[in-house]
Amino acid sequence: MLDNLLAVIRAENLSEQLYHSLVGLEIEEQRIDQHGRLSRRPHPSQLGSRTFHPYLQTDFTESQLEVITDPNPNIGGTLDQLDTLQTVAYRSLEGDDRIWPLSMPPVMDATDLKFIAEHFDRPAIRPYREYLIKKYGLQHGCLTGVHVNYSLPDPVVHRLYSHYDQEFPTLVAFKNALYFRIAQNFIRYQWLLTYLFGASPIAEKGFFEPLPKELQQPVRSIRNSRFGFVNFDQEQVTYTSLAAHLSQLQHFIDDGTYFSAHEFYGPVRLKGQANAHDFQTGGIRYLELRDFDNTPFTPNGVSRHMLYFLKIFMLYLLTQPVPADLATELAAARAKNRAVALENPLAPTQYQAEGIRIFAEMRAMANALATHTEQWEIIDDLEEVLMHPELTPAAKLLDHVDQGSLMKFGQAVARKWYHDRISAPALLPQLAQLSDQAQRFILTALQAGVQFYQVRDENGADLLMFTFDGVTQVLEDRETHVADPNVRLHQLFPDLPPLPTPLHY
Repeated sequence: MLDNLLAVIRAENLSEQLYHSLVGLEIEEQRIDQHGRLSRRPHPSQLGSRTFHPYLQTDFTESQLEVITDPNPNIGGTLDQLDTLQTVAYRSLEGDDRIWPLSMPPVMDATDLKFIAEHFDRPAIRPYREYLIKKYGLQHGCLTGVHVNYSLPDPVVHRLYSHYDQEFPTLVAFKNALYFRIAQNFIRYQWLLTYLFGASPIAEKGFFEPLPKELQQPVRSIRNSRFGFVNFDQEQVTYTSLAAHLSQLQHFIDDGTYFSAHEFYGPVRLKGQANAHDFQTGGIRYLELRDFDNTPFTPNGVSRHMLYFLKIFMLYLLTQPVPADLATELAAARAKNRAVALENPLAPTQYQAEGIRIFAEMRAMANALATHTEQWEIIDDLEEVLMHPELTPAAKLLDHVDQGSLMKFGQAVARKWYHDRISAPALLPQLAQLSDQAQRFILTALQAGVQFYQVRDENGADLLMFTFDGVTQVLEDRETHVADPNVRLHQLFPDLPPLPTPLHY
């Protein structure tokens, strides 16, 4: 199935459009206090309710922020919005709260765990959280990471379908086949991403009791190992076929193995439908890629290099046929990823030869599609990392380990990130071309949970679009020069709820 897809993409001259597939980010990160422990402050009172906020949410703990971007065809645009949202989050922190830069949480003791268990301000999902605590433990839910949402451009899918309409009865079936091929190949080559971007080499005190033997020396990625954010071995969902994947997922939900689809922690989630059985008729709309550790080496928590590499890598996954013995290979791939996750960060991966082959195939694809310089450069850069393990994030972190801990490093990074953002000359640096008043208005809108987009009119002038509950208001910079942005926002959006009443723990 999907034979000669690379040739069709080349013939239709679709590589550039595919390279600009949509990417959105979900960055999980923990708030910490001045001592480097998980914060005991409530969710920031300046932020709108988590029942509807499109950008700033929480997850398992009250201290766990989740920063969510809109999908964007350009990595630069995605990162600019992320930077603005991170700045909003930082400027909303209260007291001495800072942002922990690592996927593995800071030191936790019994009092920390007791506080986490007893303080949770989202009643609607409390039963699910209590179920997770009982099943996986409190520490498991305190891990953080980066999720990448990836979707193919619909016009490209339509163009490709014209070459395969005899093979697939409907456009939905064809689109599902494209997305699921990417998912299957993502599993096959997940180990390479774990090697290149793994950044959770050690656990702090209180996470494991006792510390497993395999983790008594630093590794590449605890989070992506069998000790990380994964389902139990007997509860893994197959990727051998779309029908089998959906059937097993639904079975696990129906028989109580999973509380809901949210409990499926596989490396790739199919997204776009409310229920597993709806994907066959409604279709996959995007993929959620869940393989990535937070990086402490860029202040937004995600590597620009990773995102640019992922763009070309996803095109490679799309054009690679799946092998006939897929079930065997997927099982081997899962074991391979687990092995790489627990390797010594300073040693070459045991699968380096296979990595060299993958990069050679990526180069052949890039050459066939006449990709531009930016794509060649990212392939060159990451192949260098493959050959030199000391360049990986996990290896770089070892330089900062002090007496088996990254606490001093994590706190120092957290302090620097906070200082750099709060002391920046512009309120929102990525929007520095706008007036100070406009930046203040946008900051207030984003805090409240109003969506914001910047566009330009036919004369190149900035237009500021604000959307809440299906209502969009378009303002010019001068129209944001108001005494109280909150008052003006509620005039524009009468249904915008007031900020939640602050909690006091």
